[in-house]
Amino acid sequence: MLAASCYFYMSFIPWYIYILGGVIVVDFFAGIQIEEHEGRNRRLWLMLGIVANIGILCVFKYYNFFIENIHDGFLLAGKQVSLPVLKIALPLGLSFHTFQAMSYTIEVYRKNQKAERNFGIYALYVLFYPQLVAGPIERPQNILPQLKEFRPYNWENVKEGLMQVLWGFFKKAVIADRLAMMVDHVYDHSAESSSLILILGAGLFYFQLYFDFSGYSDIALGAAKVMNIKLMENFNQPFFSKNVSEFWRRWHISLSSWLNDYLFNNIIISIRNWGKGAIIFSTLLTFLICGFWHGAGWKFILFGLMHGLAIVYEYFTRKKRKKLFKMLPTWFGNAIAISSTYLFVVLSLIFFRAPHLQAAWDFIRGIFCGQQGNFETGLGKVELAFSVVLITIMLAIEKFRAGYEVENNTRFYLAFASMVIICYLFGVFSENQFIYFQF
Repeated sequence: MLAASCYFYMSFIPWYIYILGGVIVVDFFAGIQIEEHEGRNRRLWLMLGIVANIGILCVFKYYNFFIENIHDGFLLAGKQVSLPVLKIALPLGLSFHTFQAMSYTIEVYRKNQKAERNFGIYALYVLFYPQLVAGPIERPQNILPQLKEFRPYNWENVKEGLMQVLWGFFKKAVIADRLAMMVDHVYDHSAESSSLILILGAGLFYFQLYFDFSGYSDIALGAAKVMNIKLMENFNQPFFSKNVSEFWRRWHISLSSWLNDYLFNNIIISIRNWGKGAIIFSTLLTFLICGFWHGAGWKFILFGLMHGLAIVYEYFTRKKRKKLFKMLPTWFGNAIAISSTYLFVVLSLIFFRAPHLQAAWDFIRGIFCGQQGNFETGLGKVELAFSVVLITIMLAIEKFRAGYEVENNTRFYLAFASMVIICYLFGVFSENQFIYFQF
């Protein structure tokens, strides 16, 4: 599995394996030293591991962002500087395996995890190919024991895993990439599109992003399950969230739980004597970092800030909102809560999807100012209707479906063949990468 994972990663840019390998070496020995030392030396080894990971992330992902903003700052001051800009590609999945590697050294430091003494096992923990490039961001307590113990062949897991892989492929190729044709068209021609089309494009991007990312997660979980490895679930029906706080408990669960365990809790404990200010500061800083984790740009920072402010608002108004919703029929209150959460997430994702911050502002202005323009969607009416029907069916299936088990072998073969044929006939086979590959 380690050899296969290395080959998988090197198929993108081969020499980047040396960068990842160097960080793996540092973290492997740092974990051992953390376990063997106490006091100040223990903290120094932890900091070495964190600095190594964050340093690589900053160089490849954030260096040019900081340089560009330094240039802009000097220009505003009437001065001009010339600092070198790096022309290098972002290593695939850098943000994901950086966070996963840091969780190992932090858990060893907290004495929740024994330091791994087998270098091959630890390297596989970081490099495990199903979740290497887009998560889920795993914890050592879940993965390391599974990699160390004997995992007997299990035909039921193979069947379940293969069905989950196909389910994810269906989400990606049949739904997400079909929606991408419209969403890309709307964002590429936002200045000429009517406000109605802008609203439609913004609303459908939420669904595109979900089916794209959850599709990858299903492929990752299914591929691991075929090899008898269980990864954590990354999504739990986020469209049924009744508030933004609940949305983050259902969306990209591995990231939100990582930020909560290793960032938010540490910040709020260190400033607990601030009172309510500790909650505000910890929440806003956590979500600013969450936005910045997604991309090196002000639009991502604003995306994170919006969600941070929304959660702060929900925290301080929860009693009033609860009292208000008690006055409404349950079904009506739930409908309002789910709809308002959906609309907020859609609005925030405009910053996520737009090519830059100004484009996002123009897009929002076009929606709220009743922009006149054409009604072209980039999809035919039949394709658009087909997409809406698929979304509705998929959400209903995910709401009531228990799992991917197909106990009878004959039924499994029929279901497997049917899914392959459906994906082949209705899939959109373009060169659309998984959206989260860029992070």
